[in-house]
Amino acid sequence: MEPLFLLVIIFYLLSTIGYLLYLFFQKDYLQKTGFYLMAAGFLCHTVKIGYGFFRTGQFPVANFHETLSLAGWAIAGVFLLFQYKYALKILGVFAAPLITFVMVIAARLPNVPEETGSLLSNVWLVAHVIAIFIGEAALALACGAGLLYLLQENAIKYKHRGFFFKRLPSLELLDSSGYACIVTGFTMLTFGLITGMIYAKSVWGRFWSWDPKEVWSGITWLLYAALLHQRLTVGWRGRRAAIMAIIGFAVVLFTFLGVNFLLKGHHGQFTQM
Repeated sequence: MEPLFLLVIIFYLLSTIGYLLYLFFQKDYLQKTGFYLMAAGFLCHTVKIGYGFFRTGQFPVANFHETLSLAGWAIAGVFLLFQYKYALKILGVFAAPLITFVMVIAARLPNVPEETGSLLSNVWLVAHVIAIFIGEAALALACGAGLLYLLQENAIKYKHRGFFFKRLPSLELLDSSGYACIVTGFTMLTFGLITGMIYAKSVWGRFWSWDPKEVWSGITWLLYAALLHQRLTVGWRGRRAAIMAIIGFAVVLFTFLGVNFLLKGHHGQFTQM
């Protein structure tokens, strides 16, 4: 394992420990420690990805190791931005372990260079990949906010004024933060689909080819579009929005992983071991 990659994992792991300690002891310095460790890991991670890009001239998603690494980087970056803006400190209890898990899995996979030619140096593909990963990272955080919302709602509903009730923020803050994550994720997902279609047109001569990844990306987009539409027109908030955020992320995971492993298509090379 590369020393810098190992350092990235160590920072994320220590951040996870900091946030879990914050969950139990509710000391602000523990949350700040977790945040700064996450920021340090993200900085090192950015350096590693940037070095790989400039060294090879190609965006580092040529295999499953690099793809998972980029996913972890995107989640960390989006989380740091949202925590800075919304001060939803407890969300780190979801984000930090998720990032660490993704990075540990990535570390256990071989990082064998793949022959991709100029595929990963195309500007439209780079824009597509970055937008999709940032969008999916925001939707992952929306799922985390949804889970925390259900825990807090359950504590209030059944008057369990115990562990989670004392440690989780108000339902309004969890709902508004989750909504902001979904809006961001949906916007980036839309941009990612548009740039992906432009890239497909330039490479394969058509905007849409009914590739399984394209189909499921479209399904994911429609699901979140429906969620936002219902929130704005019907008033889907609270519990229903939280459940839909969790279901939506399950679809995202299937689109990201399940389609590549179970179905054949243009994107299969990005999950090569």
